Amino acid sequence: MQIRDATADDFEALRAVAAASLHDSYHHMLDPKTIDEALEEWYAADLLAQQLADDDAVLLVAEDDAGIVAFSQSEIMGKTPADGRILWLHVHPDHRGHGYGSRLLTRTKEALVDHGAQQISGAVLDGNRHGNEFYRAHGFERAGDRTVTVADETLTENVFVATDEEHVEWESLDEVTLGDETAYVNYAEAHRGTEGQFYEAYVDAERERRYGLFCGACNSFDNAMGPMEEVVCNSCGNRRKATRWDAAYL
Repeated sequence: MQIRDATADDFEALRAVAAASLHDSYHHMLDPKTIDEALEEWYAADLLAQQLADDDAVLLVAEDDAGIVAFSQSEIMGKTPADGRILWLHVHPDHRGHGYGSRLLTRTKEALVDHGAQQISGAVLDGNRHGNEFYRAHGFERAGDRTVTVADETLTENVFVATDEEHVEWESLDEVTLGDETAYVNYAEAHRGTEGQFYEAYVDAERERRYGLFCGACNSFDNAMGPMEEVVCNSCGNRRKATRWDAAYL
């Protein structure tokens, strides 16, 4: 098996692997139409091209004689610490159980460190037993959880941080006051937008009550959420599209 950087010629193969992976992993939880709609949004050629051109993104493919059988998508997110976040790690169902995921994860971590990551993290839906076990088996510890919405259903997502790399705790809090609004912004929980990153904000320093999202492009809490967790900043137009449900489909 060879692991290499993805190219524009790989886009169709990436979509095919993602489709097979998602349908196999989530047919028991989600309507097939919901999965197909997500694939159309997340794996459009222009979005993949943007990631290839992004210096803070890492897109790796694993291939053998059958062609591309797995790929990972990751980004450098947040401020301090710089978080190497694994957004997706897809292995085609026909090729699972042969070590492709383990080898791809190792190479992905190395690439993220080369890109300046100070810690490596990933997130997995609590109901994805295999994904949670995969991270634990590869030196990750559960650092917390958060809620995500999938097909109008609120689900718990577990956040894992690699323990075999030196890293600081999974939070980088800053108390932010804008007018009458005060919240604790966690720069370690970042979401990429078109103009800048969005950061999770909380009512309390213990992160027990979620406040909303803080737009890093214009330093504003004024944003609105649309279908499939799309977020638009009302102040500057910064836009975040939902790009993942889960980091591991193995």
